[in-house]
Amino acid sequence: MDQLIRERRRTPVQALFWRLFAINGFVYAAGTLVLALSPATVSSPVLLTEVPVLSVGLALMLAADAFLLRASLAPLGSLTTLMRRVDLLGPRDRLTHSGNGDLRQVVDSFNEMLDRLEAERSASSAHALAAQEGERQRIARELHDEIGQSLTVVLLGLKRAVDRAPEELREELHNVQETVRSSLDEVRQVARRLRPGVLEDLGLLSALNALATDFSQSSGVPVTRRLDPDLPALSSDAELVVYRIAQEGLTNVARHARATRVELSLRAADSGVRLRIVDDGEGGPLREGAGIRGMRERALLVGATLRVGARPDGGTEVLLDVPVPAKGI
Repeated sequence: MDQLIRERRRTPVQALFWRLFAINGFVYAAGTLVLALSPATVSSPVLLTEVPVLSVGLALMLAADAFLLRASLAPLGSLTTLMRRVDLLGPRDRLTHSGNGDLRQVVDSFNEMLDRLEAERSASSAHALAAQEGERQRIARELHDEIGQSLTVVLLGLKRAVDRAPEELREELHNVQETVRSSLDEVRQVARRLRPGVLEDLGLLSALNALATDFSQSSGVPVTRRLDPDLPALSSDAELVVYRIAQEGLTNVARHARATRVELSLRAADSGVRLRIVDDGEGGPLREGAGIRGMRERALLVGATLRVGARPDGGTEVLLDVPVPAKGI
């Protein structure tokens, strides 16, 4: 029992030191035992016929030492590789090889550190995105209730002014009226993008249909919709994540892809729901900017997996797999 407590109190550095010391001690003891029990002898001075025996013995000891040390330190190579490739926004990546002996503690500590970092980042992202959604709703309300109402009042005043104005001023006032009406429509569109009221009122499928319609009207790119009406039930947070990622994906198509058509699909998949956005644009290597990183952060909030990449036949594909908990869990 006391020995077990002492082993637990060892630091990883101390444990690794004693492991290496034990390995080297075992190799040297084994070599000494072999030389002691073998008929070989060493003269002083060393005879030429004894040099090969000593050389072979040294080579065997070094080979055994190298083999044992390499096997003992192998987990450090895997740990270094994981350190270089780990991405807190990517899929969960852990070192499955648990190590041997004392290095298991190092590997487990590193995996635990990644768990804490991902949990803290997920919590921070959740707070930041919640604050962002709250700010979007506030701005949308102000646009709709204040600026929208003010522009409506201006439109009504312009209509009365057009009715009373002299003939030579009516055309100019009519142009101003159309400009204000266009501005009012733009304000309403911005408010809808900031706060998807249709998502709260009519559900995810209606919101995606409205999003696709707005995208086609603003960009001129037709959208083929494949929206499955028989979907597993999603939480409100998951629905918002799906909507925002679809919104960002279509926005990226409009800004960068130069596409002529887009396909938007939402279907049931293995133990979840899959959102897919495909375009026939330029594709090619993707540079992960703020938009894609924001999509990844949103996906992590609901445990979803996001993949964004170029297609072999051209264009870009966005895949979002959202898990749905089994009933009764």
